[in-house]
Amino acid sequence: MIQYRTLCIDEITRELFSDFIRHQIVTKCWRRENAEWIIKDAPFIDDWGEKEYEILISCLKNTLAAGGFVYAAFWHGMLKGFVSVESGLFGNTQNYLDLSSIHVSEDLRGKGIGAALFQAAKEWAKTQGAAKLYISAHSAVESQAFYKKIGCVDAAFIHQKHVEDEPFDRQLECTL
Repeated sequence: MIQYRTLCIDEITRELFSDFIRHQIVTKCWRRENAEWIIKDAPFIDDWGEKEYEILISCLKNTLAAGGFVYAAFWHGMLKGFVSVESGLFGNTQNYLDLSSIHVSEDLRGKGIGAALFQAAKEWAKTQGAAKLYISAHSAVESQAFYKKIGCVDAAFIHQKHVEDEPFDRQLECTL
């Protein structure tokens, strides 16, 4: 049975992620060419090491310290998924909030955890006055299929910082 709850800043430590498996074998990715999105061979393995966990922990703590949202899924007391949303409305009409991360442990993907985490993020964003979530999404075909399934589309507003930081990510939005 999966249990969901909001995380507190003090519990975001390296130990929290000891049973979390961030591993993804990617073979194909979406790439923008001539103003169109196409699928291309782009094989790599996405796996986090200690440096990536250190950065993640810092980012999640900063999210909470700034008034954002971090929500997690636990299976038998072990962290198996999480989502984070930054505080602070932005965009042309100040109606977006940034979904800064959503990840599900490799061993429990495909069981609805990602959709449940995304729904919690949407509900929190609504309480903050947002009309849309902005997502700078991993371009892997599987990741993009997840976002499409839950109703995300190409973003009407492009957050330039995300494009500069992650040039291969696809900029998406989801109406709340």
